[in-house]
Amino acid sequence: MTFLERLGVATPIIQAPMAGTSTPLLAARVSQAGALGSIAVGAVDAAGATAMIREVRSLTDRPFNVNMFVHATPRRDAAIEAGWLDALAPTFRSFGCEPPTALKPAYASFLDDEAMFAALLVAAPPVVSFHFGLPRPDQVVALRQAGSILLATATTLKEARACLAAGMDAVVAQGWEAGGHRGAFGPQAEDRRLGMAALTRVLVRNAGLPVIAAGGIMDGRSIRAVLDLGAVAAQLGTAFIACPESAADADYRALFLSDAAAHTEMTAAISGRVARSLPNRFTALGRTLTATVPDYPVAYDAGKALNAAARAAGEMGFSAQWAGQGAPLARVRPASELVATLLEEMQAA
Repeated sequence: MTFLERLGVATPIIQAPMAGTSTPLLAARVSQAGALGSIAVGAVDAAGATAMIREVRSLTDRPFNVNMFVHATPRRDAAIEAGWLDALAPTFRSFGCEPPTALKPAYASFLDDEAMFAALLVAAPPVVSFHFGLPRPDQVVALRQAGSILLATATTLKEARACLAAGMDAVVAQGWEAGGHRGAFGPQAEDRRLGMAALTRVLVRNAGLPVIAAGGIMDGRSIRAVLDLGAVAAQLGTAFIACPESAADADYRALFLSDAAAHTEMTAAISGRVARSLPNRFTALGRTLTATVPDYPVAYDAGKALNAAARAAGEMGFSAQWAGQGAPLARVRPASELVATLLEEMQAA
């Protein structure tokens, strides 16, 4: 049985679970079109995740993926957090408000969230994927017993081999080109910044797991190329941002479809972890700040508060507007039509 047969999908296309843009409707439409749709539940609680999974199941009977954040418990440092708030204070005040007096993690890691773990076992999604690291051994055993196929992101061969040792069924090779947060296991670890093509080939030859390529893949010809590199599937996130079923708001879409798409940049200022974003006022601010950024997702608490203050004043440029380097190749069309187009292009290639 091939890996795609195990997944229960007809095409080598996986919609990336980008928090902030992926929705149950988007995931369902992608799955209905024969690919693997995904939702990201790492930024919600157990009740929210349960509701999202139920919504996907109400819209499709096809397989889908549920993505979890498995970041390390953030290190708390009161001096660093106070210094970060001080650095952001002038911007908060420019919108007529004060920064928070203290910070807290924006959400829990799956490693620490027993309610989420219990909810996931009850829901038993067909596929569960992990970003930023790996689940605990007991979580792996229980999820496999529940019938879920397990995927994890890796940015290096070392991380991919850890995925193999942990019992993952496949590894997502996330290239430097990808939009959103880097999936590196440790935010303090040196990032080799491997591109998707090189990383995919390294993992195909050495990881011992089926490899799903991710990063800069926007059309069917690129999907064909990564299959030729030995990947079993391609994961696309940025390609689906412009779909009407995504959660991207009007300002995000306008920026995404502008010349800004050709100028994505990496920043840790928004969340505390390096992520690829469209250039906006937050990324510009991040380039000017010299204060140490608190650990992810503690810094995200400040980022979300600043975004809320800015939006209340009519400024939309402090949102998390993630996008990958392939953004200039985006097409605006419904998710099912995009999947069909990708397949036609792949077959023509």
